[in-house]
Amino acid sequence: MSTEELRARAQAWLADDPDAQDRAELAALLADDSPDSAAELTDRFAQRLRFGTAGLRGAIGAGPNRMNRATVTAASAGLAAWLLERNPAAAEAGVVVGCDARHRSEDFAAQTARVLAGAGIRVLLLPSREPTPLLAYAVRYFRAAAGVMITASHNPPGDNGYKLYLHDGAQIVPPADTDVEDAIAAVGPLAAVPVAPADSPLIRPVGDEIAAAYLDAVGAELGLAPTGSSWLRVVYTPLHGVAGQLALRAFEQAGFPPPDVVAAQFDPDPEFPTVRFPNPEEPGALDLAFAEARRSSADLVIANDPDGDRLAVAIPDPSAPGGYRQLTGDQVGALLGSFLLGRAAADPAVKISEQLVVSTVVSGSLLSKIAAAAGAAYAQTLTGFKWIVRAADLRADVRFCYGYEEALGYAVTSSVRDKDGLSAALAVLAVAATAWDAGQSLQDVYDALEERHGVHVTAQLSVPTQAAVDVMSRLRAEPPHDLGGEPVIVSTDYTSASDLPSADMLGYNLPGARVVIRPSGTEPKIKAYLEVVELATGRSLDTARLAAQARTTRLQTAVADLLG
Repeated sequence: MSTEELRARAQAWLADDPDAQDRAELAALLADDSPDSAAELTDRFAQRLRFGTAGLRGAIGAGPNRMNRATVTAASAGLAAWLLERNPAAAEAGVVVGCDARHRSEDFAAQTARVLAGAGIRVLLLPSREPTPLLAYAVRYFRAAAGVMITASHNPPGDNGYKLYLHDGAQIVPPADTDVEDAIAAVGPLAAVPVAPADSPLIRPVGDEIAAAYLDAVGAELGLAPTGSSWLRVVYTPLHGVAGQLALRAFEQAGFPPPDVVAAQFDPDPEFPTVRFPNPEEPGALDLAFAEARRSSADLVIANDPDGDRLAVAIPDPSAPGGYRQLTGDQVGALLGSFLLGRAAADPAVKISEQLVVSTVVSGSLLSKIAAAAGAAYAQTLTGFKWIVRAADLRADVRFCYGYEEALGYAVTSSVRDKDGLSAALAVLAVAATAWDAGQSLQDVYDALEERHGVHVTAQLSVPTQAAVDVMSRLRAEPPHDLGGEPVIVSTDYTSASDLPSADMLGYNLPGARVVIRPSGTEPKIKAYLEVVELATGRSLDTARLAAQARTTRLQTAVADLLG
């Protein structure tokens, strides 16, 4: 696209932009003829944010490839048209709207509510600065037609997003995402989009009733704190996000003692000033929590991500830098799955064979073995909780019990059909307290799982590339016969895997190992997910772990060469 075309597109956007702040920003950019401004203009106007299975997400700023009031207006108008076309009763059922504490989140939530109301749709507007799981719960609680959460989860501080939930309380899935995208593209000039006043009778502010109902619901499913909880010393941080206050209420209502909070990270702050990147998976994100844990000799460190839907867990480890070691998502996933299935098996009213536990094709396989040993059902889905929580929907013989994915996401109740870092925190506290009652630590509990089912080492590898399509095409044309000196037994192309929706993903099974490769959906890179399994039979757990780690290292090198 030529410079003239870009500038013409920007001028047209400027004339239609409903936000004075964004218009001023764009006008200044157009007035600056420097190379940097030209590059910025290209980035903002050569394309627009597309509505995918995670809704919209991007940097805040003026222009179609940014998050701003204009893109939120178009998205909401398109959503309204799509909802009403599918089901006229959606106007009365309404849409629940919530937001986190990121920059402009309240502004975007208010605009969403006003555009939906302008289309004649009832809006239930949650209190601002609340975690995403509360929105997911509220959609079903109010029997709404949909839900919109303004959040960018654990993205950088300059980002925001627009996440859509359907009437079942789960995230949007294909083909609805492309249908909504088409409806957004069909929205005409924004000046013609009806926008209701903020005090419209169609917009109903929701009070604390929803938080109270959420706490009661997850509390009823998870139960009260075990007796050993009173002895646990726990450090908690919400990483400058919005989960802190609700998490403390949840701990108290369940009967857990107050944790030691990381005071510098407790209040919401859209700048996330104490972390390089507000993602608990990132190295260094939990450094302040570890420092607090050392001061209090804590038994456990737990952290939510900024919108409260993920959970990180760390335990004491004298050999680790800082004296604490963060558990992987797969390790926490196995611990929670074993605990929840064990509790279900002990309930005479529950038929264990009807309990379904779920993980994804890129998560570890330990949960499947725990389920088999317990006599429970197990399912594997594509990545994303939009698939995990729906795994039982078309099966009459099972009930959803638990699901997780390796990226620190866990669904431990049926009350929230999405990952929920708050209820997962309650479940982890229950596992730790139960272990304490038995004179054990979380590490002891995990050791017992690997003694029984084998050592499972999982790892990830990301390779930057601007040609992910070419790499995947090459791998399909020339699949590897071996990796790291071990033969590839089975190759799977998930574009045609019969039991799963089509996905641009490749899998390779080796003796006691597997590799899954897929392009990143948000960044110019290809990701590989590795797992190596070593049985501990006839040798110590430490010996088996050393062997597994050595194989993992060789496999990582081989996969890096394959992708490079």
